[in-house]
Amino acid sequence: DSLMKRRAMGAGAVGAGAGGAAMNTAAATGASSASAAPPANSKVYTVSDIPQLYNSITTYSDVNDPSVLEGIRAFRRLLSVESNPPCEDVIQCGALPHIVRLLACENVEIQFEAAWALTNVASADSDCTIAVAESGAVPHLVAQLRSADCNVREQCAWCLGNISGDSPTLRDTVLQSGAMEGILLNIAQPASSALLGNVVWTLSNLCRGKPQPDLHMVSPALPHLASLLSNPSTPNEVMVDVAWALSYLSDGDDQRIQACQDANITNRLVELLSSDQPNLVTPCLRTLGNFVSGSDGQTQAVVDANVLGMMKQLLSHRRKNIRKESCWLLSNISAGTHIQIGSVIHRAGLITAVVDALNNDQWEVRKEATWVISNICTGGTTQHIESLVEFGAIEALCCILDSADAKIIAVALEALEAILKTGEALNKVA
Repeated sequence: DSLMKRRAMGAGAVGAGAGGAAMNTAAATGASSASAAPPANSKVYTVSDIPQLYNSITTYSDVNDPSVLEGIRAFRRLLSVESNPPCEDVIQCGALPHIVRLLACENVEIQFEAAWALTNVASADSDCTIAVAESGAVPHLVAQLRSADCNVREQCAWCLGNISGDSPTLRDTVLQSGAMEGILLNIAQPASSALLGNVVWTLSNLCRGKPQPDLHMVSPALPHLASLLSNPSTPNEVMVDVAWALSYLSDGDDQRIQACQDANITNRLVELLSSDQPNLVTPCLRTLGNFVSGSDGQTQAVVDANVLGMMKQLLSHRRKNIRKESCWLLSNISAGTHIQIGSVIHRAGLITAVVDALNNDQWEVRKEATWVISNICTGGTTQHIESLVEFGAIEALCCILDSADAKIIAVALEALEAILKTGEALNKVA
């Protein structure tokens, strides 16, 4: 899953999406002059300097006084240290409302430093993130999504992403403050790849979490996500966050699934299953799995996009979670209509791969493979069940009975019972 929060370190703001495993912290490229690395002989600030720094950002007569920029930059540097940044000390000294006030001033360098400082406080634990929100930062951050300076916009989007990633309550606070419109404006006309990466990551956080956000609050993002998904020049790390956002949006009832399918993304998601990047395959597979948990028509749209043509390869993927989620997707198709079950049965090599997973894979994959076989046995025709028996389903199901998982044993027994009843019926006919 993509990261919920990120902290800005080094000389500038990060410009890559959070879906990549290496994106816990990073330094930015292309940041404004406000983010330039300090000279080697610059003062190193410590917690003991906080009272003096507090005075520099609260007692000025002119916000353009150099001491104000020095003070807010010093706060930012304190909050950017690699280990144990003094977020609680900064909160307890009462600086946050004053940093928020600086965010609203007209000095771009000060705005940038203030946004960066707030971003790092918001990247800490939940109490710190709540403190940022309660300081009144959210409306000012939202307003600065329309700043003339792209670096200010990027840093404010990042901070809003950290706030949104903390909890559904704060996510909804950000949405209700009108952030979506500013985020989408920056996606439609990104000033840089760094800005695009941050705003798409923030958008993914606005879509995630349970209880889910109201669909009408987040559905305006769907055309933008679909456009990024279909564009082959979209950077991989951005594509990953796009796919995660779609997985969050499609996780739910048929209305949510239909809203996503109406964005014409199904074929592209299936195409991306062939990617050699597991961190992209995973959210695409999750989204398609959500689709086939919907109505028969929504499931058929995924089958028609040739998802079954991708499944045999994915069932042998090196990543266990991809094999597991592939079985989960197949189990949902196998719970569909007889035609859909037949599509699974008749796809060359697919049931053989499922039975092999049931026999030989890791336990989490075997459990999902059991559901595939059971759903076919309990919802399929006599011919479907006969085909399963020919593929060795009985022996594979019997192997599951040795497990300690009572629920999955019950699923296997239900499948075996259906096979036995089918056999009895065939014998009576004979």
